[in-house]
Amino acid sequence: MWLRIRSLIIKELLAVLRDPRGRRVLIMPTILQLLIFPLAATQEVKNIRMAVLNEDWGKPSRDLVARFEGTPYFSAVQHLGSAPEIARAINSRDAMLVLHIGPDFSRRVVAGQTADVQLILDGRRSNTAQILQGYATSVIDRYNAELAVSRGAVAPATAIAVRSWFNPNLLTTLITLMVTALSVARERELGTFEQLLVSPLQPLEIVVGKTVPPLLIGLAEAALILAIGTLGYGVPFSGSLMLLFASMMAFLVSVIGVGLFVSALAQTQQQAVLGTFVFMVPAITLSGFASPIENMPAWLQPLTLANPLRHFLVIAKGLFLKAMPAAEVFHNTIPLVLIGLVTIPIATWLFRHRLS
Repeated sequence: MWLRIRSLIIKELLAVLRDPRGRRVLIMPTILQLLIFPLAATQEVKNIRMAVLNEDWGKPSRDLVARFEGTPYFSAVQHLGSAPEIARAINSRDAMLVLHIGPDFSRRVVAGQTADVQLILDGRRSNTAQILQGYATSVIDRYNAELAVSRGAVAPATAIAVRSWFNPNLLTTLITLMVTALSVARERELGTFEQLLVSPLQPLEIVVGKTVPPLLIGLAEAALILAIGTLGYGVPFSGSLMLLFASMMAFLVSVIGVGLFVSALAQTQQQAVLGTFVFMVPAITLSGFASPIENMPAWLQPLTLANPLRHFLVIAKGLFLKAMPAAEVFHNTIPLVLIGLVTIPIATWLFRHRLS
């Protein structure tokens, strides 16, 4: 059994690597992603126009405004004269962020009390608004820290109230999926699928033999992207490589099950490619990559739980940015394992149905 599976795995790898179209599918998307995404698809926000309504004009409030004026994230800071101008600034898109400082700000800071400021964001661009909120919060946090040190205190001197207008709630996958989806379709086009039918391979062995090659290719692609990202682009990685690759294997298996399902249904490689994109577009949209899942309709949010990308994005971001602990990684890996336990048997049943 294992000899037959190993032979099928070697055959699948050779079929992909020897096929010029297969090599293009493996190499070109990766190169384009590495060149385009870090430069053009960056989520960094620069040159943002902001407005300030300072009703206090004491030294502490002027110091806080000066910090915003000195940060490189904001290209121009417009000073407003009254509260109604806030709405006009947001409505006309003259400012994406408004900092509102109340009339008692300086008095409360000098007295050692908590002073409130308000951040008003244009929620029509939810991702940008979230990033701007992070920038503004970091500026205020640094201001708080320096005030606390100067006063010999620990508690923050400034509390932030965030309000987002128009939107109060801030309303390697493709490669693996493509290789898997093309596997059986390629067999049909080349006329070698019939050889599988008369071979001693069982449906389960065929599924295993066609699962391992894209898994190995996906892990290799991921290792390449991780190396270029950390060494070439200087992206910091603070988590565990072992946890990353372990969760990545669960993720790739869940995606491979979908690819095998598409491959078993497709009669041609063109149909397999189209089936891949039929899955990928909704998967990316529902993953939380472009827009937060919390912003989606209530009836749609449970459907995202069946999306492997949703769970793996949480793991990847957590391991890269904040060294997510193993318990949290396993918590987000369990849904990937469950998805794989559903998709792989369905693909196996479909192969058995096609082979019978």
